[in-house]
Amino acid sequence: MRAPDWLTARPVAHRGLHDRARGIIENMPSAIEAAIAGNFSIEVDVQLTADGEAVVHHDDVLGRLNEGRAALVTLTAAQLKQVPFKDTTERMLTLGELGDMVAGRVALVIEVKSRFDGDRKLVTRVAQVLASYRAPAVAMSFDPDQVIALRELAPTLVRGVVAQRRYHEDEWTRASVAQRHQMTALRHAFRTQPHFVAYRVDELPAPAPWIARKLFGCPLLTWTVRTQDQRARAAQYADQMIFEGFVPES
Repeated sequence: MRAPDWLTARPVAHRGLHDRARGIIENMPSAIEAAIAGNFSIEVDVQLTADGEAVVHHDDVLGRLNEGRAALVTLTAAQLKQVPFKDTTERMLTLGELGDMVAGRVALVIEVKSRFDGDRKLVTRVAQVLASYRAPAVAMSFDPDQVIALRELAPTLVRGVVAQRRYHEDEWTRASVAQRHQMTALRHAFRTQPHFVAYRVDELPAPAPWIARKLFGCPLLTWTVRTQDQRARAAQYADQMIFEGFVPES
């Protein structure tokens, strides 16, 4: 199965089209609506809750954007929906609520977050929700085990691998040496069989995404594009950008 053309047809708004100075916070409903209004695809992150729900949030602990310090996985979805955010009155969305909100108006690119512990509860819930979402959506993860789970649980769902060139031990503390080795240079590709790759823009060009793109036909997204130099790099080496901090021209 090849990735569909809609995956690269439009720039992808990183965590929605957010602008904290204007009170539009990443992964929040206003950021989703702003991306839809601009006709941009939307990238979001999902995390696991204590009751097995997938919620739209980047960090796995509270505190950077919201009140509290608890790990998301220790709270239920209902509890997390009550957590106040610092710069908005909006509340956290579940993945199902996100789908209802977008309703196919633009494409969704969903990053499945991982603790690199082999737990499949989050990826299972993502597969369940997307099975009934009859609109453009893909799922991806840094963790090859989660991408393999997507391949097994939802073989018809377009899946991708998020990647970069190096995985330093001090930054990837939850991934073992063996896991980091597999992630480097997309060594897992024959097991994960991704339909697309999302690669760090500052590390392009690189051999692994070039091979995936040129020899195996995997579209290449690149993240996170913020500067003019990064835009030029994305245009030269990738099929589409995942961007933030500006609004691309139509």
